[in-house]
Amino acid sequence: MIDLHYIGTANGLKIAIALEELALPYRIISYDMFAGDHLTPEFRKLNPNNKLPVIVDHEPQDGSREAIAIFESGAILLYLAEKTGKLLPTDFRRRALALQWLVWQVSGLGPMHGQAHHFIRYAPAGEDYGIARYRKEAIRQINVLAYGLKDCDYLAKEFSIADIACYPWVKGAAMIDIAIEDWPAISRWCQRIESRPALAAMASSDKPLAMPARYLQERAQLSPEQWSNMFGDKLHNAARVD
Repeated sequence: MIDLHYIGTANGLKIAIALEELALPYRIISYDMFAGDHLTPEFRKLNPNNKLPVIVDHEPQDGSREAIAIFESGAILLYLAEKTGKLLPTDFRRRALALQWLVWQVSGLGPMHGQAHHFIRYAPAGEDYGIARYRKEAIRQINVLAYGLKDCDYLAKEFSIADIACYPWVKGAAMIDIAIEDWPAISRWCQRIESRPALAAMASSDKPLAMPARYLQERAQLSPEQWSNMFGDKLHNAARVD
């Protein structure tokens, strides 16, 4: 059994999709980031960075009875692929492609779109430079993805953890006023992913996989405590080493 410490953000959805694709048994442990659930000392033992998602595998491949915690969504995807021997090509060149696109997502697509979401949806009014800077960069990253998909169905020529890593961030682009329909190759790629059984299983699942509505505001209104938990002193103080 795998515990998925979770909220339905793009990074959380990556892992839920992978677990469904791999048909691995898992249970959801839900968090409320606005309330600061991710800032507890107990959770920091699982992830020193106090970020979601995290998995705890109670049946690790080394045969140990001791569970193993994995943090960082890219590392989790790679761990699950290696655990099962699936979702990572065995062909040398395709595997290299999958790993490159996975690293690109966690270092480029995700952070740039994350900053765009922050400045457009959360930051105080008047952050015009941040909004323009990160929205343009978010669009640039979408163009990079479109280039990677222009001659193939999937990023590594076959469905892999690279596609799973990118897909939730692409689907969230509408919230920062980016219409994916403007990139036909990406639209077709999304449709292929959405036609897979894993996505249908998630849509009908009784697990709490969807993002709570209060996190989907186009222009978020946070209380001082919520802001502190997400972006302010409580978040930063949780990282201190005494």
